[in-house]
Amino acid sequence: MSDTRPRYGDAAIDIQSAVLVVVDVQNGFVTPNSDPVVAPIVELVDRWQRAGGATVFTRYLNYEGSPFERLIHWSKLQTSPETDFDPRLAPYTEKSGAHRVDKTIYSLFSEEGTALVESQGWSDLLICGIATESCVLKTAVDAFELGLRPWVLSDAVASHAGEFAHDAGLLVASRFIGRDQVVTSADALERLQLTVG
Repeated sequence: MSDTRPRYGDAAIDIQSAVLVVVDVQNGFVTPNSDPVVAPIVELVDRWQRAGGATVFTRYLNYEGSPFERLIHWSKLQTSPETDFDPRLAPYTEKSGAHRVDKTIYSLFSEEGTALVESQGWSDLLICGIATESCVLKTAVDAFELGLRPWVLSDAVASHAGEFAHDAGLLVASRFIGRDQVVTSADALERLQLTVG
């Protein structure tokens, strides 16, 4: 007997139940390795917002004594300007329908982020931003485990650590949430009947 259940990869996306999650596009994460993805993210956000879609911008804030500092020996992104949104993206964080979530963990799904997603009734999360192998990946996996439908936009994510980390993040994402959930921005927008360009 064949499995007749619809596959996520074949599914349409309803903009009313979807949100574009823009993960940590902050000065401290924009390096020569990740900078090329900022312009495509800005273009994607612009199109999405003009179509009336909801957007969440996450901002990671490190702190003294955090697990990142104690265990990874990483103490960046504790103060401005490192914690500020990239100036190319910042204006979009203030627009109607935009939400901002400050977090001290990898994922969007802090207490505040989880409450926001629940209160808005979003079921599809289109995820872009930095870094593919950490905050993007963790957000996608958490969404999956909460019974939501994550979509990692492969051409709108990057790693400040370089291509090897980015590629590893996409590989692990495809294993964690399903390879059909790792798509291009154009594919995701096509499912919404929005055009890119």
